[in-house]
Amino acid sequence: MRSREEMLDLIIDTATADSRIRAAYLEGSRSNPNVPQDIFQDYDVVYVVTETKSFREDKNWINRFGARLYMQYPEKSVYYQSDVNNCYGWLIQFLDGNRLDLHVRTLKNALSNLELYTTLVDKDSIMPEKQMLSDERYWVKKPTSEQFHCTCNEFWWCLNNVAKGLWREEIPYVMDMIDFQIRPMLGRLLKWKIGMENKFSVSVGKSAKYMNKYVSKKIYQRYLQTYSAAQVDAIWDAVFTMCDLFEEIAIQVSKKLNFSYDLIEADNSKGYLKHIRALPPDADTIY
Repeated sequence: MRSREEMLDLIIDTATADSRIRAAYLEGSRSNPNVPQDIFQDYDVVYVVTETKSFREDKNWINRFGARLYMQYPEKSVYYQSDVNNCYGWLIQFLDGNRLDLHVRTLKNALSNLELYTTLVDKDSIMPEKQMLSDERYWVKKPTSEQFHCTCNEFWWCLNNVAKGLWREEIPYVMDMIDFQIRPMLGRLLKWKIGMENKFSVSVGKSAKYMNKYVSKKIYQRYLQTYSAAQVDAIWDAVFTMCDLFEEIAIQVSKKLNFSYDLIEADNSKGYLKHIRALPPDADTIY
């Protein structure tokens, strides 16, 4: 597996030698000093170019980066909105284990999409002098009372759909409802807890992947228990674990940030869940 130094040398040398490339920068986790380095980190690289057409039409120019295992052209996907004249990419998994997410961007496009980055090459002094070396833009933001109330209401309301789905044994529907409607509310609440305990100056990473760095082992294990096997009883158990964890954190956040918390709504939702769990499969009325 090529080292970081070997990969960066190759990326920089390619940019330096190609007159179409006017600048190059590294973005993503390898530009974030707060992210632990490991062997699976991608090289997220942008080449600032005079035009993208010649790069798009030459199918062999990326061969210089090494033997590929497989790759993806994200802008070619029918599910991806793209502006290929200003941005085009190659996501490459190399045979040696390295991965390169490479994009060519026109200057205007690049400057409008700058996030956390480190300049590697700048032939014309077109990159901003002050590089974005802080991940502050990703820090957990302090919620407003409205955001808190809407999050709690969404969590307790959507459990209604989980209950009816479990009674009907519509497992794919239930799992989607939990993972795409309910879990994000619990995750948001946990992020706020982490934020308020760290002066809202930390990032928990994409999909809260660094959550375990900031919460107790007990809370983290309880959160993991909210993931279940696709079986009715296992899902019910996980749902009640979610409810207990959500309410505990919601009360903490509401007290710390001086928000009100609707205990009646929460109690009614939990009571409804318990009632539906005990409802016979041949019931012809809910109450």
